[in-house]
Amino acid sequence: MSERKILIVDDEQEICQLVGMYLENSGYSWDQANNGEEALSKFSQSNYDLLILDIMMPVMDGWTLCKKIRETSNVPVIFLTAKGEEWDKVNGLKMGADDYIVKPFSPGELIARVDAVLRRVKNMGEDSSVLQIGHIKINEKSRNVFVSDKPLSLTLKEYDLLLFFCKHQDYVFSREQILEKVWGYDYFGTARTVDTHIKTLRIKLGQDADYISTVWGVGYKFGMNG
Repeated sequence: MSERKILIVDDEQEICQLVGMYLENSGYSWDQANNGEEALSKFSQSNYDLLILDIMMPVMDGWTLCKKIRETSNVPVIFLTAKGEEWDKVNGLKMGADDYIVKPFSPGELIARVDAVLRRVKNMGEDSSVLQIGHIKINEKSRNVFVSDKPLSLTLKEYDLLLFFCKHQDYVFSREQILEKVWGYDYFGTARTVDTHIKTLRIKLGQDADYISTVWGVGYKFGMNG
């Protein structure tokens, strides 16, 4: 397997070196930038598999950097910051971050989060006509859905919604993001449409309804652990 390269963006040199050491010991290569502007320049010149961003930095902060990155790329982003308020976490996820870790952090947790995000990206990129998450199996070619090997009858949008969730396991999405991804930018309904479809989808999933969990203040997440 080719070595994954990660860009660490933090204005504290000690943090960059510490995180870099943890990554290197786990088989990753890494580069560093000390502010958002420098990171943006390096990102445009090199290929990175993941970015680890601080928020409070000179020249360009992490919020702005993440927003600019998301204009052109879906590269995974993890915020690693001392800003641990709930609003900060929600804001980070809404801006397109894949995960949010609060300082001080443990080396084991950091590497586990990095591994998990990169694993999700790899699974999303694998081409297969049959997608299976736990008891749920979706045949994309035939658009047939099975739960515990029993056929499940879904409406068009319920199917689209479930397929979207299965392809983005463990990601947290706001109602607005789900509306844009599943219904499209030109849909004129409200975000409450998402709540209604998720309610009916949970009913049809029965004992597997807890695959879809509500993340209060943010939106919804799909995963085997709820």
